[in-house]
Amino acid sequence: MIDKNIKKQLFDEKLSVEIRNKFYHVDLDPISNHKRIFLDNAGGALRLKAASDRFKELDELPDCPEHSNKTALWLEKIHSKGKEDIRILLNASLNLGSVITSLTASMIMFDMVRTIIDNVSGDNVVITKLAHPSAYDSVVKYAEKAGKEVRVAETNTKTGGVDVEEITKLIDENTCLLNCIYASNISGSVLDIESLVKESRKIKSDLYIACDAVQHIPHGLVDLEKTPVDAINFGPYKFGAPRGIGIGYMSDRASKLPHDKLTAKSLEIDWELGSSAPAHFAAITELVNHVCWVGKKFINSSDRRKLFAEGMTKINSHEKALLYHMLNGTQKSKGLREISGVKVLLDHEDLSNRDLIIELGFENLNYTEAVKKYEKEGIIVFERLATSPYSKRMLKSFDIDGGVRVSPLHCHNIRDIEKFLEITQKISKL
Repeated sequence: MIDKNIKKQLFDEKLSVEIRNKFYHVDLDPISNHKRIFLDNAGGALRLKAASDRFKELDELPDCPEHSNKTALWLEKIHSKGKEDIRILLNASLNLGSVITSLTASMIMFDMVRTIIDNVSGDNVVITKLAHPSAYDSVVKYAEKAGKEVRVAETNTKTGGVDVEEITKLIDENTCLLNCIYASNISGSVLDIESLVKESRKIKSDLYIACDAVQHIPHGLVDLEKTPVDAINFGPYKFGAPRGIGIGYMSDRASKLPHDKLTAKSLEIDWELGSSAPAHFAAITELVNHVCWVGKKFINSSDRRKLFAEGMTKINSHEKALLYHMLNGTQKSKGLREISGVKVLLDHEDLSNRDLIIELGFENLNYTEAVKKYEKEGIIVFERLATSPYSKRMLKSFDIDGGVRVSPLHCHNIRDIEKFLEITQKISKL
């Protein structure tokens, strides 16, 4: 039985086509020139045309944005606009805290964790088994260096996430840092960050909290007014912008902690080292423009944050509907829960706290074989294996040895899902 209310959450056909046309290579591999559906967006990700085109346009310019010629001054304005749009994306105050950049979101996480552990008192640090290696390894490294205990919260094998209570029971007055992940890149489970922040600070009111939002940013709305963490990171390429930059944000108090800084920079909270990269910031502006454009299809407003919030809310609703149909099917296709020989790993009936990521297993295929068969049929997915250092800790916490990860984006439509389900049914019988 198809839930009609869920079906209504899908973008209408006209808007779906418009959105699809705004991304490069949605249904064609430009290298082989073969048709395919790219469903590995939790690893790589489809690119927004406007972001890629704008990046290329600005990256070709030789001008230095901190110099005094006209084009350089124009580039500096683009840089400033991009930083403002990062704050809009996160709903961070325009006057407090610092935007920080590096080559990757993982490098940002190491910088944020080191800064807090090195400069904040306390004898323990709390993290979860669900943490990405960049968060987990940085916590272990710098906590051990500082002589601080590392406390690790267990995962919930039913929901694929981590319960708030499982984390807060490890926090006390001597906790230096809580490092949490917003959403799992394996199960798609979204942690209740708002409750986690509130409950954690009931135990220690001035607790420093860092959050890895890399996987959640493309799928759901982040609001630092509601979840005032001290450090958060994301990778713009996961959401349609070019690779080559990681973004972080530090709260006002965190940004004032001692950190690597050029002496010539007068502001205490300045984290930028060297010249800015206007092309990357312009691409982020195009990304925010895209989400605001989606929002404007549903509300009439001139407030950029309101438009962005509406756009992300509608993107999340569309993706929830795609997730529902992947699991339960459509009028044309059986869902994953109904296909013989297929098991949805870490499945959970409540989809309200799930991003558009699914982990699969097959009775007659190992994970690597399944991924290869999908590719032969024009579907790109990825295997997460317990033999991989990037997946071992998380998978073992769930007592599974791997899975085939499927991760669409909001530019996908119901026909993509039906094709995926059709191919899944085919390879499950091989």
